[in-house]
Amino acid sequence: MSIPQAYVEHVAIWVSDINWHIMFFHDVFGMTLREFHGDAANPTQYWTLGGLQFMAKPDFAGSEGRLGHLGIMCENLEYALQAAHRHPGVSVMEQGYNWLRLPDGLAVEFIQASPASCVAAALAINPRS
Repeated sequence: MSIPQAYVEHVAIWVSDINWHIMFFHDVFGMTLREFHGDAANPTQYWTLGGLQFMAKPDFAGSEGRLGHLGIMCENLEYALQAAHRHPGVSVMEQGYNWLRLPDGLAVEFIQASPASCVAAALAINPRS
């Protein structure tokens, strides 16, 4: 059996000033709202069309833009999770069975594509061709 395909659906980034980042990525790249959590004027999380997720953390002490997690869209979620658990040092996170922490600390959210065929369709688009 061939390995089912997947793609990065979103990258989650901690930021101290979420509204600044929303405005910047809208004004510079035209990235618009896909979804938000919290108050629309001051969201706690904000997803763009274009694959970014900003997570408000006003007291964040690290460098701005620290990676929160990768969201990976999978053709076959269960296959991907089973394959991931075959690697040493991978552990389940408190968010749920589809959230894994890799040995170096990277958090990965596994997401089931619906329909599964949309992964192949997304990967078939080559914006550089």
